[in-house]
Amino acid sequence: MSDWKKICALGDVPVLGARVVDSASHGRIAVFRSAADEVFAVLDKCPHKAGPLSQGIVHGDTVTCPLHSWKIQLRDGQVVPPDVGCVKHFATRVDNGEVFLAL
Repeated sequence: MSDWKKICALGDVPVLGARVVDSASHGRIAVFRSAADEVFAVLDKCPHKAGPLSQGIVHGDTVTCPLHSWKIQLRDGQVVPPDVGCVKHFATRVDNGEVFLAL
């Protein structure tokens, strides 16, 4: 069973942007918010060259790494073809305007 941790208010994550959360067990986690107010979380490290995904461009449910433009699907952490790879994904939920992360 996941341990849900309240990390911030939904308004603290910019629309089409990210906020970084430090986790003792996982390191830096990037929390993203889509234009539709969906919230996603992945490790803040591109699987290609460890670029900071939190500084990437969010479009829909995908983020483009700022270093080499790899696209990462935020729903599952999979890299968009033709590139290959994945990044650890974390479950999120929003309750009463508060964002929770499963660790």
